[in-house]
Amino acid sequence: MSDNNNYTDNNFNLYQAYSYTLLLQLEATSFSYAVVNDTHLLVSAQNCDLQELTQPRALNDLLSATYKKIIIGMPASGLTLVPNSLFREEQVSGFARFLDVKDNEKVFAQTLDDVNAIIYKTNENLVSAVEKFGLQNTVYTAKGWIKAIAKSSPPNNNLYLEISKDKVQFLYFALNTLRFYNTFDFKNEDELAYFTSFVADELSLKPQFITLFVSGDVAAGDKNLSRLAYFFPKIELNELKVLELPGQMASHKFLALAALSLCGSSEAV
Repeated sequence: MSDNNNYTDNNFNLYQAYSYTLLLQLEATSFSYAVVNDTHLLVSAQNCDLQELTQPRALNDLLSATYKKIIIGMPASGLTLVPNSLFREEQVSGFARFLDVKDNEKVFAQTLDDVNAIIYKTNENLVSAVEKFGLQNTVYTAKGWIKAIAKSSPPNNNLYLEISKDKVQFLYFALNTLRFYNTFDFKNEDELAYFTSFVADELSLKPQFITLFVSGDVAAGDKNLSRLAYFFPKIELNELKVLELPGQMASHKFLALAALSLCGSSEAV
């Protein structure tokens, strides 16, 4: 995110942490967090220093509290989807060979939705940073985002994008079934437009007939959306709300983090 979007509700009380849920969303060099009570947002901040997870200072009290539930969204440096009908826990290591796992990477596997399982790798340093919170509390970072959109009954002519500083995630549903999910690293607005056009073409979606629903590190009229608009005439900020948010918080910037509240736990292998 391009700003911290810090927020603290006046009713937030760490002495009641036992009834709260802590959400942590990791990226390669930073993390975001939120504390929620049911569907009510109490605290949030984005673009936090990863060192706060391993050697907390400003966040020591918040991160050391005892929560009712913790959900950690882990990023992937490589991933593959496997139909649930073919997925077997004992075969994870075999599937992981396709990911070219390095010595400094760890593999995770979990159910992604009703149809697919996901096997992904992530940097071991990130795993070490959250190990004290319990690896059983980790999920793939986009699992909540995918679940939130699936629950909204997405039509066949919507292509969903979640954009961060240098990565874009694409999601497409047909007949209420996940048909496509993938991520791409991009360096500028031209590469973002290229990958979006590539995905649309692969899915046989004509730009003039689809709507891009965009969330993440974007704002109306910014360089990324302006470039996308050159090729895709219909673009909307994704204002889908998973949590009750204060009026000053743009829901599209918070969607992926908030949607982690819809997730359960994962499994490390």
